[in-house]
Amino acid sequence: MRLLLDLGNTRLKWALQAQPDGWLARGAVDWQEDSAAALASAWTGLPRPQQVIAASVVDAAREAQVAAVAEHLFACTPTWLRTPAHACGVRNAYAEPQRLGVDRFLAMVAAHADGHAPCVLAGVGTALTLDALAADGQHLGGLIAPGPRLMQQSLLDATARVRPERPGEIVELADNTADAVASGCWQAAAALVERFATRLAVRLGAPPALILGGGDAAPLLPLLSLPARLSQDGVLRGLAVWANAQ
Repeated sequence: MRLLLDLGNTRLKWALQAQPDGWLARGAVDWQEDSAAALASAWTGLPRPQQVIAASVVDAAREAQVAAVAEHLFACTPTWLRTPAHACGVRNAYAEPQRLGVDRFLAMVAAHADGHAPCVLAGVGTALTLDALAADGQHLGGLIAPGPRLMQQSLLDATARVRPERPGEIVELADNTADAVASGCWQAAAALVERFATRLAVRLGAPPALILGGGDAAPLLPLLSLPARLSQDGVLRGLAVWANAQ
């Protein structure tokens, strides 16, 4: 039995894995709350895992906080997976493999294991990440941009007079500032995803599968004109594939 951890920029997602697959329990904790207390509450009473395996894009202080809870409750020190040059049939395109976010790599591992390659993986959260994965498991590269909410916040922080009076709605043509800001940022994100997937289709000679993950994937999905599917636990499933292969 394993406890799998996905430490993202906004929240920590976890799943208790019954080997070789299947979740016995799962949950998420927002970093804005008392994460140590929330994790202790969520994990108290769980069966004791033999392993705790974690993927992280956060700072060492948060990793240490999570490790302390796991060690206290389960007497188990987490194994932190760092991005490799290749694993589980996926080959990293980066010349310095460790500089590719481990969450992006694991999402590709999950997609490859599920038979979805060739594909485009879009991680929609604080950042908008895009990765191209060929049918043979070769990572072709990707892009990183601000996520739609960060775009909005950056616009507000950098301007004096753009001050929406309420949260905006996403529309085709806005007739007020609130909707104009929200719609512009969300539609910009959708346009980047579509452009990336369309350009990759030309390179591959066929349309790739388009897979969206991350906390803001669901609201972005209906804005796309291309067929796409949601995968909200790709990093955890990639961790499971990697752990099963060890």
